[in-house]
Amino acid sequence: MKSGNVLVVGSLNMDLVVPVERHPGPGETVIGGDLQRFPGGKGANQAVAAARLGARVRMVGRVGEDAYGEELKRGLEAEGIQTAAVRRVAGPTGVALISVSADGQNAIIVSPGANARLRPEDLAPELFEDAGVVVLQLETPLETVQRAAELGRAAGARVLLNAAPAQTLPPELLRLLDVLVVNEFEAAQIAASTEPKTSEEALALARALSRLVPLVVVTLGGRGLVWAGASSEGTMPPFEVEPVDTTAAGDAFVGGLAAALAAGEPLEQALRFGSAAGALATTRPGAQPSLPTADEVAGLLNGRAG
Repeated sequence: MKSGNVLVVGSLNMDLVVPVERHPGPGETVIGGDLQRFPGGKGANQAVAAARLGARVRMVGRVGEDAYGEELKRGLEAEGIQTAAVRRVAGPTGVALISVSADGQNAIIVSPGANARLRPEDLAPELFEDAGVVVLQLETPLETVQRAAELGRAAGARVLLNAAPAQTLPPELLRLLDVLVVNEFEAAQIAASTEPKTSEEALALARALSRLVPLVVVTLGGRGLVWAGASSEGTMPPFEVEPVDTTAAGDAFVGGLAAALAAGEPLEQALRFGSAAGALATTRPGAQPSLPTADEVAGLLNGRAG
């Protein structure tokens, strides 16, 4: 696959992870395993995923003036990601508190920290000039996401929003998007609908949202994904793997999809590439440490084809 330019505007967090047999209920305390620390944040995860999968990546974000911030920025640079637009600001770096159950499912609380200090006026138009795909999420202020989408559209880039964490989105933001990636819950939140229970219901919801966004992808975890757009729609089954930790599966999918689209891959091939990346990410613990390389994704794709 050719290498394309991907610009990621988004969050950087330090993930503090504790394994548990099961997640606690309200008012309940459970005993977990040893605390682990991993670089994370949806923006940084997606940047690393795209870089490992062959894209040339620039990251725009904010970290705090603490050890976590320095560690996160160094980690991106080690992946070959351009970080001149990752600036340090007063206050703490973003942190995610994550519990991972024995069946690989996660529960996450995010403290945004410096991510909340990324403002629209921090986005320089020249950052967007050579981007093939601009990747956005919702762990930074919504007005900043809106401005990034405007600048991406003005630069002629394809604008991809992973609408997570879930929230209601204004129509003026949706109209700036080329690609919307959501899970079932996020799709229902945006559409003010009930959460789909089947692939058929998810596809119907994707169709409804595609009236606002040219391409809508709804990821279904262990049931694969569906997509709907002006020229095509369909379902895609999952890759069969043994999940260990699902923390960064969605970010791996988005990074893989962005890298493939930036490289000019056809839609269904790009979706399949992203799906393979997402599946592989569930087979290892942690967020960024679990993100696969292009060779690993190629191996899974070739094995599936054979």
